[in-house]
Amino acid sequence: MIRRVRRAIHGLYERLLERELSGVPTHVAVIQDGNRRYADRRGQGTAAGHRAGAETTEAMLDWCAELGIEELTLYAFSTENFDRPPAERAELFDLIEEKLYQFADDEKVHEERVRIRAIGQLHRLPERVRTAIDYAEAQTEGYDSQYLNVALGYGGRAELLAAARDIAADVERGDVSSDAIDVATVEERLSERPARAVDLIIRTGGDERTSNFLPWHANGNEAAVFFCAPYWPEFSRVDFLRAVRTYQSRRESWQRTRAERAVALLKAVGADERQRLLGRLRSQNADIDLSDERVEEVEIELAAD
Repeated sequence: MIRRVRRAIHGLYERLLERELSGVPTHVAVIQDGNRRYADRRGQGTAAGHRAGAETTEAMLDWCAELGIEELTLYAFSTENFDRPPAERAELFDLIEEKLYQFADDEKVHEERVRIRAIGQLHRLPERVRTAIDYAEAQTEGYDSQYLNVALGYGGRAELLAAARDIAADVERGDVSSDAIDVATVEERLSERPARAVDLIIRTGGDERTSNFLPWHANGNEAAVFFCAPYWPEFSRVDFLRAVRTYQSRRESWQRTRAERAVALLKAVGADERQRLLGRLRSQNADIDLSDERVEEVEIELAAD
């Protein structure tokens, strides 16, 4: 009886969260932490924890599809994970290999036209894992409705360091002028980069840090971050909806700040310059409130000053 009541309350809360959402992120990145601690708490081996986490990963793909999230990046294996005991690394590589083949052959992946890509220092992975990566990427190469990026042997600092070395080599050869280096120059060197900037980073397991994950791609300082206590195998759809709600709150705050800055800028210039500047602001900042009504309010405020 108590369980039924709890399930009913949980379902009501889930539906309430769904109704509260007015926008979803385009790109979600997940640090799947807590598999080993989940297994330890249940008196199981680490392999059982990783397999339980893989089930959450499959559910996560469905949740993203249901909400219309276009890109998902999973932190499956970091550069630091190479320091784990050999037996545990082998278990992880077994599971990664298995899941890559499974996803590549999954009917839903092909129905939804999901493109699978691996990012990271792939040359450090076992050959059998690299073969599975090649298979998954080849099977989904032509798709562009959704993206699933699997970070394997990934470290953000290593990625940026490699890009910096490539640029330095180009400058030394005279192929690139140091004065011409800009954001686009760096992004060109980030091979197999995610298709979109990251809007929301989720970390499970209780730790509040982003662990060298996608530092360049996290949309500057605008990406929302959601930390939660459940271990990855326990992460539920309600937790996911709460994470999306955090993104929504962050986005609304960001929009208000941008609008306030734009209005302050409009007030600081003369009437002739204001119309030219307004056109530029509207074309470059589609998400902020620069409606005719808001601009009229600015004109009234200026007239009153």
